[in-house]
Amino acid sequence: MHSLRGAEFGSWRGVAATVLLSACLVGPGAPAQTVLRDSSPGPLNIFPSELAVLEAGEVRKDLPCTVTPQKPQLGFDLRLHAGYDVAIPLSEFAGSDNTLTILFRVIPAARRNEPVYFEQKVRVPFIKEDARGDAVLSGAFNVGEGAYHVDWLMRDRAERVCAANWDTEAELQPSDRDVALTMPPNGVERSEGERFQEEPPVQRSRDQAPLNVKVLINFAPEDALAPTLHEVDLSALVSILRSISRDPHFGRFSLVAFNIEEQRVMYRQEDADRIDFPALGAALGALKLGTVNLRQLGDRHADSGFLSQLIRQEIGDARDHTDALIFASPKVMLDQNVPTDTLRDIGTVNFPMFYMNYNSNPQQVPWRDAIGRTVRFFHGIEYPITRPRDLWYAVNEMCSQIVKSRNEKATASISRQ
Repeated sequence: MHSLRGAEFGSWRGVAATVLLSACLVGPGAPAQTVLRDSSPGPLNIFPSELAVLEAGEVRKDLPCTVTPQKPQLGFDLRLHAGYDVAIPLSEFAGSDNTLTILFRVIPAARRNEPVYFEQKVRVPFIKEDARGDAVLSGAFNVGEGAYHVDWLMRDRAERVCAANWDTEAELQPSDRDVALTMPPNGVERSEGERFQEEPPVQRSRDQAPLNVKVLINFAPEDALAPTLHEVDLSALVSILRSISRDPHFGRFSLVAFNIEEQRVMYRQEDADRIDFPALGAALGALKLGTVNLRQLGDRHADSGFLSQLIRQEIGDARDHTDALIFASPKVMLDQNVPTDTLRDIGTVNFPMFYMNYNSNPQQVPWRDAIGRTVRFFHGIEYPITRPRDLWYAVNEMCSQIVKSRNEKATASISRQ
């Protein structure tokens, strides 16, 4: 029985071309990076002619295209991401519109009788006769460690076919061997396009009472001047949040999602047994970077004031029931840091504090930022998150520190009795 699933496909883009297909194919008003995936609830129907092409394993270029496989790479979600790029001359579509059907299957070498099929239909709009250059489409899927064979085809409305096949090996780099992947070996699955889908249930630890943590996460681009929150930044920040939510030691969550540039809290969730990712995603839809209101123009230290008030409020609210407070954010370089007097006024903090600092280029911004200075004031720990293994290490080390802190407080409480 064949397993049939949809796949995630990246946007089309023109390369040295007079027509930019990334804008044309996704339709007016759509974002440049649009995830296209099969939306049919039932099994995909494979035509015998398509299956024959896949079974033949021959390279075909009736429809001229160049397929470049992408070696599986470890992502911040601790999964191995495989895929490909395909380039097609724009001249092949000149003078009319078209529809492309992409079908491919991924076969684990250890389970050759369990291929996984992916399908996608893409509408190509009318292309001018003088169009030059190539259109490029990227496809992606997730795999566990192991060896795989891929059979791939694309056909247009005229039944012209481009076909390719390749072998790929999914393995961790030697420096990442101790990282625990979130997919089993020889597994194949779609790369989810919905960033804020519901998190599957987690089997929490039964050896001890679940940890209660408060997470303050700043949804902001790594480049403070960027007008939008880029997909790579959003993916890293959500992956940090998912890694925390998936750890079996954590059982109660309070979440505060904010943006320092807009100086507002966009979403708040109090003392829940899971993080509500769909609700968080809906709230982030209202994020409007690059806009400045009159109050901000009148006070160039307004962002520092916002962060000061946020820290004062959230630490105060967390004193009685939180085992740890965790910040997650790109670097926050402000004209003025949170004043030391403000931090002193907060008083003693009776729980550990951590900062998961997403920084893809630490050489470019090596200085401690406003959140890092705050966490250091309270004798907290900062974890730079540059590579996926950094995230894996930070969550494990953080859990150990929180458990240690709670046990020490329990011992001290008993000794006072």
